[in-house]
Amino acid sequence: MSELVTGDAVVLGLRPAKLPSRALALVIDLVAVGTVFVLVSIGLAIATVTLDEAALAAVAVATFLLVLVGVPVAVETFTHGRSLGKLACGLRVVRDDGGPIRFRHALVRGAMGVVEILATLGAVAAIASLVSARGRRLGDVFAGTLVVRERVPAGRAAAVPPPPPWLVGRFAGLDLSAVPDDLWLAVRQYLTRMHQLDAAVGRAMSERLAGELAARTGVPVPAEVPAAAFLAAVVNERQTREARRAFAAAPAAAPLPHPVPQPHPASVPHYAPPAHPAPVTPVRPGGRDGAAADPGADVVRPPAGGFAPPA
Repeated sequence: MSELVTGDAVVLGLRPAKLPSRALALVIDLVAVGTVFVLVSIGLAIATVTLDEAALAAVAVATFLLVLVGVPVAVETFTHGRSLGKLACGLRVVRDDGGPIRFRHALVRGAMGVVEILATLGAVAAIASLVSARGRRLGDVFAGTLVVRERVPAGRAAAVPPPPPWLVGRFAGLDLSAVPDDLWLAVRQYLTRMHQLDAAVGRAMSERLAGELAARTGVPVPAEVPAAAFLAAVVNERQTREARRAFAAAPAAAPLPHPVPQPHPASVPHYAPPAHPAPVTPVRPGGRDGAAADPGADVVRPPAGGFAPPA
């Protein structure tokens, strides 16, 4: 990891790109730009068939400069250092202080690329990258830029400290649409490294960042809120909104099917004992004709109704 120190004494942990990834990104860019150059050249050759040799030479030079130099410069300027090949390889061109590049940086890189890449087939650029401690070619040295890796493992990224509990949700009404990405990056880098800074430097930097953030949102920093706490609260509000939008954009879960009623098993019949069983009356055996019965033998007669147990 390359530690770049900004003018505000903030240490930026950037990961310079290695030569293989830069070479792969360069090959992708050259294939894309070369395809555009061939198509434009064929079209101009058909359109300028009636011109003389001097005019054809001027058109060829202009096409070379506009396509092979102007197109990469324009792409890096408008994408802030992300060309097609760098985007595919997860790379980005940044300034030495970690900020996004401007037109002058892209122009110097493009002009030097004609010499060290196109004219020498990339040999000078490869040697310069191998010699440099941070893998910079001559165009990076003259432009004050650096190619870094953007795709880093998420577990290694430092977490932004949460704001004080009494500030959570206080800035829910702020308009954050006018805050640029580079300011968010500077605020995040400060919050993750504020404990590594000198107290006076950290206080001055937090006040400057809070002032810039307040100017973008149109709401001044409350007098009773420290600048660092204000930055943490606003970043927390932005993360909350992004999480809310992400959950809102997620597809709704499919409704669960209604349970199919299952048939109940056949009930087992049972018999409940009667609440008041009928009294059992002893009778003496004998016929209906009043025959005498044995006085010592009493026969128990079951009740007239109810359940009779088996014999």
